Amino acid sequence: MPVRNAHWLWLSAIIILLDQITKQLVHRHLDWYEHIAIFPHFNIVHLRNTGVAFSMFSGSSQIIFISLAVIVSAGILIWLRRNPKGQTLVAVALCLILAGAIGNAIDRAARGYVVDFLDFYWGSWHFAAFNLADTAITIGASLMILDAFLDWRRSRRTGRSAP
Repeated sequence: MPVRNAHWLWLSAIIILLDQITKQLVHRHLDWYEHIAIFPHFNIVHLRNTGVAFSMFSGSSQIIFISLAVIVSAGILIWLRRNPKGQTLVAVALCLILAGAIGNAIDRAARGYVVDFLDFYWGSWHFAAFNLADTAITIGASLMILDAFLDWRRSRRTGRSAP
């Protein structure tokens, strides 16, 4: 079986690199909980997340999260290999999700927590801080939803059912 869509893995590599560089800069230049106001409603802050999204399961072992990231990454690589050539949106989405999973797994393995630093707020309400890996996962998942919607729309237009 030919290796399809492998050329999209450069996107994952770039996102992982940028994610690790930004986390390292925050880790080196800001104390824990220190923040820098960038513009109204946005700070760079140094937070440490031992859980998953919104710090859920923060008491759990990092080995569980690292193992999950490895399993998800293997599944994404298989999916990417089987993804038909020409389905660019799905390939890009998978590479973004892969980059996010690996980027956060690197943090967990190296530090025992994930460095979060993007802090959006309104008044005293703060959205959960996140990082570039989280952003890549969110954008990738959104592209997967968009692709499913576009497939559904195409199938309705042609009068056939979506796969």
